[in-house]
Amino acid sequence: MKLVRTPTLGGLKRDMDELFERFFTPFEPAPFEPFARAYEGVYQPVFDLTENEKEYVIRIEVPGVPKENLDVNLEGEMLTVTGHKEKVAKEKGENYLWEEREAGKFMRAIRLPKPVEPGKIEAATVEGVLTIRLPKKEVALKNKILIKA
Repeated sequence: MKLVRTPTLGGLKRDMDELFERFFTPFEPAPFEPFARAYEGVYQPVFDLTENEKEYVIRIEVPGVPKENLDVNLEGEMLTVTGHKEKVAKEKGENYLWEEREAGKFMRAIRLPKPVEPGKIEAATVEGVLTIRLPKKEVALKNKILIKA
């Protein structure tokens, strides 16, 4: 006997709402508001964005994704994380009765609240979590200007 997921009316309505939202929502987010979207596939890892005095820290859950399949880029104040999670091959003679593990390509885009130091960004994966540390750009608060006589 093979178990198959059947959509419910509530789930179907949610899927249709999401479909319309993707087509009719403008791509640009509100200024200084972090955002994330899935652009390809169905796999969309979740993330947290925190800050302290010196840096922003982004933690993205990417269990089962090797670091070779991840790419982190910064353009201005827009950080993008792309990657892909491989589908686990079933063994010979196996048939799925239920399948929930997600696989595929993903892209997360996060607008940072303020500029960061691009040359000092660090990224590392530990136990399925990609941690990205983005040092805040130091802004000169006061610039004393000499007045010539």
